[in-house]
This record gives sequence, C-alpha cells and structure tokens, in this order.
Amino acid sequence: MLRLVALVVSIGLADSMNPSTIAPALYLAAGERPRRDLMQFTLGVFAVYFAGGAVVALGPGLALLSLVPHPGPTARYIIETIAGVVMLISAGLLWRGRERLAHHELPAPATEGKSSLVLGATITAVELPTAFPYFAAIAAIAGSGFGPGRQLILLMLYNVCFVLPLIAIIVTLTVAGDQAERILARTRDLLQKHWPALLAGLALLAGAFVTLLGATGLASGGHSSVARISRRVRRILSH
Repeated sequence: MLRLVALVVSIGLADSMNPSTIAPALYLAAGERPRRDLMQFTLGVFAVYFAGGAVVALGPGLALLSLVPHPGPTARYIIETIAGVVMLISAGLLWRGRERLAHHELPAPATEGKSSLVLGATITAVELPTAFPYFAAIAAIAGSGFGPGRQLILLMLYNVCFVLPLIAIIVTLTVAGDQAERILARTRDLLQKHWPALLAGLALLAGAFVTLLGATGLASGGHSSVARISRRVRRILSH
C-alpha cells in the first residue's frame, strides 16, 4: 500500500503543475471575489477529475481485472514500471518542445456568464481525455488488486495533490493580504516563461521514481522466484 501511495503522490504532484488549471486560477485571483471564485473553481476541477478517474478505474479497470481477479506482485510491478515510463516519455516531449510551448500565452478564461465552479468543471472535462499522467496512475491503482474503497481513497489522494497549487493560491490570498496581487502576478510571469521546463523536470523526477519502484519490485520478485526454484531443485536432488 505504501509504495502505491508514494507512486500516486509523486505522479499527482508532477501533474499538478498544469497551466490549464493554474493559469485560470491566477486570473481569477485578480478578480473582484478572488477567494470565493477560486474555491468554486478548485471544487469544480477536483470533482470532475476525481469522478472521471473513478469511472475509468471502477468501470473499464474492474472489467479488465475481472479477467485476472488476483493480479500477482509481478503484474503490479510491471504496471508501475509502465506508468513510470509513460511519465519519462511525457517529460522528454515537454523538454523537447519547451521553447515553442513557452511562447504560447497562458489561457485567460472567458468568465462572462459562467460561475467559477462551472469554469473549473468545464476546463477539466476538456483536458481529461489527454491526462496521460493521470491514466498512468489509474492503471497502477486499478491493477493493485485493492477493493473499490481503497482505490477511491487513492484516487482522492491523487486529486488532492493535483489541486495543491490551487489551494496554495487561495492560501496566498488569505495570508499575504495586500501583497498577494504582486506575488501572484510574479508567479504568473514565471509560469509563462518557464512552465514547460518546470513541468518536464517534475515529470522526469516522478517518472524516474515510479520506474525505480517498479524495477526494484521486479528485481526482488525475480530473486524470490530464483530462490524458490533453487530450493525445489535442492529438495529433488536430496531425494
């Protein structure tokens, strides 16, 4: 369980540096009712991301696992390794296109006639089909062999990590007072210039960590299998 928690947290934190959610949040932070709007926006992001992950994990995920109802440790380690490799590939693609991506303006949401809750839900629903890090984590969660209750807890943990930057903006507005606008404006400028490299670095770290988890699990499992075979051979020879 602990290794899966570490996997979920590492991928969730890397995925949280998503300009599609952070940029609109920074825009809302400069509005007339920033804290209320940001809370609603964060709730919309969290609800749709969590619901989408639950549908995938407990729908197609359970259907696939019903074919292999008790996945062994080796299968779980392979899934973890694949999830890590997906993150590494994403990091490479982001790094390769970092200069081109940095020249794109961060999205400014069209808030006219929309509540912040609906805005957060809409943005997340549009982004969800391309959320490859999330799908990698869902694959590991679905392949864990845990029941639906534990899987939902792990998905909730992932989504808490995903909205942490939005929560940090809310905390900044609450704590920094008059300095909040200046701090958040500087944050937006830094994000505009460096978000591809920052996201690539986080994806690289998370991918390397998750791949290491899976690879070490496979290695330990392989040694255990060899040991079991050796014991059987010795017993046969002793007879």
